[in-house]
Amino acid sequence: MTKPSAPKRFLPTSPFKAPVAPPLKQFAVGDQVTHDVHGLGRVVGIEVGVAAVVDFGSTQERILSPYAKMSKL
Repeated sequence: MTKPSAPKRFLPTSPFKAPVAPPLKQFAVGDQVTHDVHGLGRVVGIEVGVAAVVDFGSTQERILSPYAKMSKL
C-alpha cells in the first residue's frame, strides 16, 4: 500500500508563484442553501468562521466550516 502524499510546501525563496488557496465559502442569515445530505434549507444563524445554523424545514442543523457539502443557491 502507498501512503497518501502530503501537500507540498511552498518555499518563500522559490522562483514560482505561491499556490492560491480556494476562496472560503461565506453565508449570511437568510441565504437559501442546498446540502448534499439534508437538502434545501435557509441559513438562520451564523457563528463567524465556525458554523452556520440552517433550517431544513423538519430540522435545524449546525453545519461546520468549511461547508464542504453545502452551497448557496
